[in-house]
Amino acid sequence: MSVPKVTFDFSGKVALVTGGSRGIGRATALVFAQSGANVVIGDVDPVGSETVETIKRDAGEAIFMRTDVSNEGDVKNLIATAVKTYGAVHCAFNNAGVLPPTVKLVEMDESTFDRTLAVDLKGVFLCMKYEIAHMLQSGGGAIVNNASIAGMIAEPGISAYIAAKHGVIGLSKAAAVEYANKGVRVNALAPGLVNTAMTKAWFDNPNMSAHFVGLFRLTSNFTKTFVCSFTDQAVYWIKLRSAERLTFSQTTRQS
Repeated sequence: MSVPKVTFDFSGKVALVTGGSRGIGRATALVFAQSGANVVIGDVDPVGSETVETIKRDAGEAIFMRTDVSNEGDVKNLIATAVKTYGAVHCAFNNAGVLPPTVKLVEMDESTFDRTLAVDLKGVFLCMKYEIAHMLQSGGGAIVNNASIAGMIAEPGISAYIAAKHGVIGLSKAAAVEYANKGVRVNALAPGLVNTAMTKAWFDNPNMSAHFVGLFRLTSNFTKTFVCSFTDQAVYWIKLRSAERLTFSQTTRQS
């Protein structure tokens, strides 16, 4: 079956993207902007301002807020600024994350474990807490959490990351069933290993990448899967892209 062209129209909508400075977050922010959305980028990395400049050069609208998603005050301010600037948050892509150096569990420092869960799991919790609170007051919205294939399987050397991403899927399922009847749709996407700056060491080392299920390039179609997850076409698009729709709120990107 051929895959029909799917276009997105987010005109008049506001899309929030955490971790939008680089990689999947940046690519998704650009697609949102190209589809007409006003984009709010939250990231601890100030390079996010360059993503905003790219969007504005193409006649889009965007702002950048320096945000540590593990800090409740930062997250609260991010949502408040988005609402103050554009009036609402209709779509939220909780994508910010860290991938710690590869190390066996017994050799891992407690600080590494704590920091990984603070950003990758607590960060998603804090973002959803304030995103959902706003969406409940404004008539609903859509949230997608970037869970990674690491949220479904285990790989050696990244136990903290595995634990955090499994937690993201659990949080997504819980939020999905708690707020489905309130007009707030929550999903989690679980892509395989995507070639970004964060995962460069995996792609460069064949001994490491051989262990991971699914190696992907950051292509246009790949990025569109994330954006389409915010639309009513989500299930149709993902199935046509040879993906698997799983229970509750979990979607695995296979191609």
